[in-house]
Amino acid sequence: MRLGTRGSPLALAQAQMTAQALRARFGWPMEAIETVVVQTSGDRIQDRALAEIGGKALWTKELDRALAEGEIDFAVHSMKDVETIRPDAIRIAAMLPRADVRDKLIGAERFEALPADPVVGTSSPRRAAQVRRLRPDARIILFRGNVATRLGKLEAGEAHATLLAAAGLDRLGQSEVGALVPLDVMLPAPSQGAVGIETLGGHARMLELLGEISDAGTFDCVMAERAVLKGLGGTCHSPIAALAVLEDGAIRLRAEILSADGQETVADEARIARGDAEAAEALGRGLLERASPALRALFEA
Repeated sequence: MRLGTRGSPLALAQAQMTAQALRARFGWPMEAIETVVVQTSGDRIQDRALAEIGGKALWTKELDRALAEGEIDFAVHSMKDVETIRPDAIRIAAMLPRADVRDKLIGAERFEALPADPVVGTSSPRRAAQVRRLRPDARIILFRGNVATRLGKLEAGEAHATLLAAAGLDRLGQSEVGALVPLDVMLPAPSQGAVGIETLGGHARMLELLGEISDAGTFDCVMAERAVLKGLGGTCHSPIAALAVLEDGAIRLRAEILSADGQETVADEARIARGDAEAAEALGRGLLERASPALRALFEA
């Protein structure tokens, strides 16, 4: 079986987690799964924001092509990097148990501890808007690249602080790096902390095998967050946060959209049934209906 993945250290770690889950479930030997590294446009182009050069498809299109052409049997992704509308031929077959969904602030223990007029490095419109909401005096600069690259930029003094996903740091064995940001301070990106596995919709055997390692709670919560994105029509240009958690057999779903300067926030939450994508989409549409024309325009590009 050929597992397709990007070549970053985090992507390789997540691919190894997936391979290990399959080997453990079925008792397979090491050589049963071959890792195939596919370089993506998002990895090659590091000097511009994703929104300017094609959005999340830059992380997936080469892996999608490898699947379609039979070069790999399944592909592993960070779910927050997977665009909302996927090709008809490709199916999200499984998700591993979700890790910590929170962000980490690196460079200070909390936002209040940053100096006046702080420089914060990030490539995420969501993080940029949430930082500006908390610290209107902040100046945001572009930080692209893998975890080591971004930490190196911070170490070199290019910014006072940056933000990274706790899940990624944990998977790289760097749990001690940074300070956790509470969820009531920064709601995470939709699907943050989740690893997804895709295969061709017509590959029944692969769908069956991958289904055996899928975490049902993670799958249902992440699909609810992705349904919010669908309701919003959100792109990489749009500051969006969403989080679904299981509570008493149902899903508590929270979401917010923000203006780029962080000064307008529209937020809502709902309790929905597991698998009720329509209710999650409706929550997203409701956010837009309550937004100002300027904020709504971010979602109409």
